[in-house]
Amino acid sequence: MKIGLYFGSFNPIHIGHMAIANYMVEFTDLERVWFVVSPQNPFKDKKSLLGDHHRLALVEMAIEDDFRFKASNIEFHLPQPSYTVDTLAHLKEKYPEHEFVLIMGEDNLKGFSKWKNYEFIGANYPLYVYPRSENANLEIDFSHLNLQIVRAPKMEISSSFIRQSIFEKKDIRHFLPKATYEYLDQMNFYKQSK
Repeated sequence: MKIGLYFGSFNPIHIGHMAIANYMVEFTDLERVWFVVSPQNPFKDKKSLLGDHHRLALVEMAIEDDFRFKASNIEFHLPQPSYTVDTLAHLKEKYPEHEFVLIMGEDNLKGFSKWKNYEFIGANYPLYVYPRSENANLEIDFSHLNLQIVRAPKMEISSSFIRQSIFEKKDIRHFLPKATYEYLDQMNFYKQSK
């Protein structure tokens, strides 16, 4: 099975993430998308993160019973901070029958050369990249990678926007899957100062 790995903090997951995953599974050759919840991205500050189990629960709520998607906590059991190359090695060993593809936004691709063993990842795993800007010329800049540009709809929404909006007491229920919004509201997440 060909599986897209959508790595992220998902702090929190929102409709933009869901739309990208839905597009990938319906408009590319991917059969499934796994949301890999990262306990600690080496490029992000952990202080602003909700607890790992809360973010995993939010992803599970967002997915509901959609068989095309899976919430993965595989990085919870690996050394931190989480390095994609280590996670890929673990997944390949655990699921040798699957072919894995990395799903990433154009912004992540631009910082790809800072990733641990990025040359190995780029040589051994396809990268399905969705642009974030109108004039991204990714094919030329990254022609040495096994790269597929996926013209998914551009999402002008981010988890930091969601967190800030909740803190400012904005009603943003339609930016989140229903169960996710209700859980965040009930738990009073992001309502206090950072």
